Amino acid sequence: MMKRSPRHAVVHKASCVACGTCVDVCPRGAMRIHAGSFAEVNEDLCVGCGTCARECPASAITVEVRA
Repeated sequence: MMKRSPRHAVVHKASCVACGTCVDVCPRGAMRIHAGSFAEVNEDLCVGCGTCARECPASAITVEVRA
């Protein structure tokens, strides 16, 4: 298994409008829309680049340091 990045995207589900922008812009394919309700991050693919957070029209994604 690859070593995970120290940073990762976190989706704030209550704010997410499931528009799919994050899915479209993620260069690693780490985002998907779960059950048409909210975005979900594949922790194994996310490198914390922040593209999804910058492009999210609902400001529902932040990039944080892994615990």
